[in-house]
Amino acid sequence: MGKGCRGGRSGEQLPGPSRCPSGWPGHLGTRQRSRHETDPHRKQVQLMSTVELTKDNFDEIVSANDFVLIDFWAEWCGPCKQFGPVFEKSSEKHEDLVFAKVDTEAQPELAQAFQIQSIPTLMIVRENIAVFAQPGALPEAALEDVIGQARNLDMEEVRASVAEAQAQEQQGGQGAEGTQGTGA
Repeated sequence: MGKGCRGGRSGEQLPGPSRCPSGWPGHLGTRQRSRHETDPHRKQVQLMSTVELTKDNFDEIVSANDFVLIDFWAEWCGPCKQFGPVFEKSSEKHEDLVFAKVDTEAQPELAQAFQIQSIPTLMIVRENIAVFAQPGALPEAALEDVIGQARNLDMEEVRASVAEAQAQEQQGGQGAEGTQGTGA
């Protein structure tokens, strides 16, 4: 299926999919789960319209929810301040989703784990798989379109794509030794 996942009515490609960084303690991995699974011990953690993520609560909040939008931002960032109200307004429209913010100045470990190089960066994590990550302040219509595309992803197909990419990565690492020294 190429590098990205297709989603939404327009069929546009979403960057990804990728697993959450394996270097992050207790990383999310690719836990298999049916979207219709009901677990009485699993709770939707949504204390307010937007949740502040820290290194202490990240795993709990992201693992406990099937769809999390994460805004990586900083107080000094002009575009972040511009995107903030758009993100907040969208959180009020989509009460079934978790909207979270990571202050990259206060949480440099999270920013580093996800290789955030520009802010604001929006990341969408569905069922513990990062399915979208893009820097820049999105306008409201673009954010709504991205949310719609992420909602429409076939997560079985995404998991299969992640598994295939992991298998290729493992095969590529094993064959690398035999290709050295073949040049003139």
